[in-house]
Amino acid sequence: MIRCRILPVALFGAALLAGCAVAPTGDRHADPVAECREVYRRVDRAVAGAGVADGMAARVAGFPYLRVNRFLASYSGDTMSDAQFADWMSRMIELGRRGYEVELANLPTEHAEALGIALWDVGRRYAWAGPALSDCTARLAAADAMDAGRRAELREAAFVPDEYITWHRLAGLYWLTRIPFAAGVRRWQREVQDLFAVPEDALRTSGKLKTYAPPPAPSRLSQQEVGALLRRATANALGIPDPRGDELEAMFRAFAPEFVVDTASDADSPGELGWQDGSVPRIVSKLPVVYRRVSHARYQGRALLQLNYTLWFPERPRDGTWDLLGGHLDGVVWRVTLAPDGTPWVYDSMHACGCYHLFFPTERAAMRPQSESLDETAFSPQTLPGAAAGERLALRLAPGTHYLQRVVRRPGPASSAEEYVFAEEEMLRSLPLPASGQRSLYRPDGIVPGTERGERYFFWPMGVPEPGAMRQAGRHATAFVGRRHFDDPGLLERYFMLRNP
Repeated sequence: MIRCRILPVALFGAALLAGCAVAPTGDRHADPVAECREVYRRVDRAVAGAGVADGMAARVAGFPYLRVNRFLASYSGDTMSDAQFADWMSRMIELGRRGYEVELANLPTEHAEALGIALWDVGRRYAWAGPALSDCTARLAAADAMDAGRRAELREAAFVPDEYITWHRLAGLYWLTRIPFAAGVRRWQREVQDLFAVPEDALRTSGKLKTYAPPPAPSRLSQQEVGALLRRATANALGIPDPRGDELEAMFRAFAPEFVVDTASDADSPGELGWQDGSVPRIVSKLPVVYRRVSHARYQGRALLQLNYTLWFPERPRDGTWDLLGGHLDGVVWRVTLAPDGTPWVYDSMHACGCYHLFFPTERAAMRPQSESLDETAFSPQTLPGAAAGERLALRLAPGTHYLQRVVRRPGPASSAEEYVFAEEEMLRSLPLPASGQRSLYRPDGIVPGTERGERYFFWPMGVPEPGAMRQAGRHATAFVGRRHFDDPGLLERYFMLRNP
């Protein structure tokens, strides 16, 4: 099923690039910059009115054609050459273009018609036509790039607000309530440490262990080949590793983990996300799908490539009436951060709620001393030695909770392993509806609807929005005590040093 769903995305993208609504009038006496700003105001008003705004990248105040993530925002204070500034700006332009592409794909017919957008059906997806938004982007970007004052304003405006709700912390007397929360975090860490101390063959099994293995690669990349690939991929002004096409595919396959799931019920069978009849997304097929995504970290100013893999389950079953943590859908995220030479530096994992963030440093990582504080820092229950040729990491997941119980190295997949399918996480921003139209997996605030947990009634003083709910990339607060974000490009450098950078 997954393959036939990916094809319309490409068709839709081609159709979308054909044009834009409410284009400039063409009046030679009109101010084209002012006209373009009006275009964006009208589109944004329609998107907001329909409730289809995409929350993955933040809008940049005063620059409607740009959006920014935390990684790109980290460059705003850097000294950049003209070429580097242009590269930085072009990446925010691309985030803006893709954000509008998603939002207009998800715009219901009545809102699109109010804008004067002509709609037609393309593989059960709506495409829109008219004079291109890209024309307005080109006009505004050219004007801003030539204006030193606007360039300075852009540096100030390119930031991403954190995910914490400060007034919740104030109302919840955070400076007091964080004390028992911190004690609870330390208790959970001790329990995890004890679990990881149990030999792998002594781990309790409640159901049947099912292994999901990645699709085989034509050939395994050596460390030298990965390093060479990364060097080619950084041939841009900012030196950001940006592999594409077959090379990116090879990277994803080279570092993809196996998932070994203790399967005690249907809740432990991973699958494909989508929309059926109803107001919440769900697992629509039992085809095992791993959603993948590229992100970046920085170390001493240098950009590092990160490969993200997410496996979704139908639910985390409630363990009784008073279980605050159970609920609809559950996702487990595994991330690989590569050193510049292509060797893994640090692995880390969390659930798609931002909960249970664990770090797995390799021999290339040295832990930095952490200051005494109640704030959550890097909790590492296991270090991972270097891999021998042909080995692959396997993640052992518990039944029901899907907690990560162990990371082991395997020489190859088990004979009974089921092959999983890759899909781009990007596609979750605009999924087909059963009848017609499109809808994002996420609300405008990044929350997956229907995944709210009972813990939100008790954990709100920590300031995390909808604690326990599944959420979109870029929206993961990963600490109840302190402030920490999964996509903070300086996160790993805060906790680890890179040996032999």
